[in-house]
Amino acid sequence: MKEEKHRAFAESPHREPAHAGSAYPDELDALQDTMRRYLGTDRASADGLTGIAAPHVSPEGGWLSYRSAYAALSPLYADRTFVVLGTSHYGEPDKFGLTRKPYRTPYGEAVVDHARIDWLAQHAHRAILMEDYCHSIEHSIEFQVLFLQSIYGPQVKVLPILCGSYARSIYQGGMPEDNQDVRRFLEALGEIADRDRGDLLWVLGIDMAHIGRRTATRIRGRRRGPDDRRGATRFPQNSAHRRRRRGWLLEPGTGAPRRSEVVRLSPLYTFLRCVPGVKGELQRYEQWNIDEQSVVSFAGMTFHPGG
Repeated sequence: MKEEKHRAFAESPHREPAHAGSAYPDELDALQDTMRRYLGTDRASADGLTGIAAPHVSPEGGWLSYRSAYAALSPLYADRTFVVLGTSHYGEPDKFGLTRKPYRTPYGEAVVDHARIDWLAQHAHRAILMEDYCHSIEHSIEFQVLFLQSIYGPQVKVLPILCGSYARSIYQGGMPEDNQDVRRFLEALGEIADRDRGDLLWVLGIDMAHIGRRTATRIRGRRRGPDDRRGATRFPQNSAHRRRRRGWLLEPGTGAPRRSEVVRLSPLYTFLRCVPGVKGELQRYEQWNIDEQSVVSFAGMTFHPGG
């Protein structure tokens, strides 16, 4: 059954909308009404943005944080390629899932940046899972494509990258780039970021802490909130600061890996390593009780040059 599912996705010309009709309306008129409610009417008018981080929680549960991030996207960015880094909840550790398939939603089909996908595959193939089946079921990129299409139209251009967990290297006491395949991918993506910076805008589909019964991690009052509020804006950029970057990946006060967040850190870590020198600004922070004993936190952030 698994082989059949993987083969069907590999042979499909499109990436079908996996969450239409459940996480968001599958009929265009209803979707447009919903997205207008989520996004509002206020849009930025200036240039100078490097990227945003938005949740990948269900849009109905986190639409205020989505709005706070996507409000920064000016009409001036309509012709950019949006590099969408999504959490790969089910993917292999230390791997990056790529697809050449256009993401389809009720709006239509987004355009995939084949040239840059092919370049990454040529220069960092050992870290890449091409036509990764995780794309077919993963929501962390699908929701970002939906919001981008609602702002810029169906044929928005995207470079969709699913980031697998860095748990293996972190739990072994190392850094993600200690894996030579991961290091080569980060170098290749960083080269694209530096070379094509004026043509790109980065979108991160990330939630933050998942704690409580659903993730078998202990809730410790309200300490987690301030910790994950500050983390993204305190990333040590200097390459000499290996120890400080290692500390960024660990639980504050314990020295243990951030167990509840180790999967979700990978898109943010990837972005901050490939686009050094950015300054993150928190636009909105929320915590959502999924049930009485489980909490997820998420935020809307913007990133600008010069941090």
